[in-house]
Amino acid sequence: MIILVTGGAGFIGSNLCTELVKNTKNHIICLDNNFTGSLDNIKHLRELDNFEFIRHDVCQEILLEVDQIYHLACPASPKDYQYNGIKTIKTNILGTMNMLGLAKRTKARILLTSTSEVYGDPKVSPQREDYWGNVNPIGIRSCYDEGKRLAETLMMEYHRNCAVDIRIVRIFNTYGPNLNKDDGRVVSNFINQALMGEDITIYGDGTQTRSFCYISDLVNGLIKNMNSISSEDTLTPINLGNPNEITMLELAGVIIHLIDSKSKIVFKELPQDDPLQRKPDISKAKRVLEWNPKVLLNEGLEKTIEYFSKNAC
Repeated sequence: MIILVTGGAGFIGSNLCTELVKNTKNHIICLDNNFTGSLDNIKHLRELDNFEFIRHDVCQEILLEVDQIYHLACPASPKDYQYNGIKTIKTNILGTMNMLGLAKRTKARILLTSTSEVYGDPKVSPQREDYWGNVNPIGIRSCYDEGKRLAETLMMEYHRNCAVDIRIVRIFNTYGPNLNKDDGRVVSNFINQALMGEDITIYGDGTQTRSFCYISDLVNGLIKNMNSISSEDTLTPINLGNPNEITMLELAGVIIHLIDSKSKIVFKELPQDDPLQRKPDISKAKRVLEWNPKVLLNEGLEKTIEYFSKNAC
């Protein structure tokens, strides 16, 4: 089976490629423009016979013969997607259209990694797939939030109008090895600051919550969804995340304890439209995919801290 992974040199993509190549019957094509991806993330794969890397921007068409497409390409941290909001929108729209066109031509199944950001700053908790969200359409995060919402729309329209076989996954906060130390997200920020003994920066009062899923659990869920039997449930969005909610103050405390750091906590103003709560309802994933995250937060953080200690600082 020939499997295309767009954004394959990024955090999630590189971990996905690492898992997919274990099946030697698969041939993995990793596509990335390396804006936020890194060749270091896939250097252990490049000598393998069933792996190839193509440097390419998904905003431009590409002609390939493939059986499955994991469409991950898009900057995912606020720091990165706000760097050039127009480019982020193009990646979500043109990139998704190009991958859907490829899927249509080759009759490949395509999985889009959408995001919990489509729920915006939610007014309900936990967030189910049938919740339409609370998104600011003109805010500084909207290039990503609305871009992903439109990418989901494109997926559904190509399915309705062109019978493209689709999967949509809404990913909640994920962490683990290959996470970019400079991407500005909370886990990488806290670990970096704690390892260096610097003040740990919390935006807002620290009571806002997130739910953190370890990367191996997420990758397992992506593969399960891609290879699931098509049904009304699998052709519509599925949340993948860990429902165990934690405040930013609690997370900082856990990381300080695990590292035995002398870091202090400082507070800064909360950025515009930063959601106050994130907690997935994963009952659909449990029912349809028989998927449930297994890695506990402390265990996952210890592995991530080890990776950062060796590679990021």
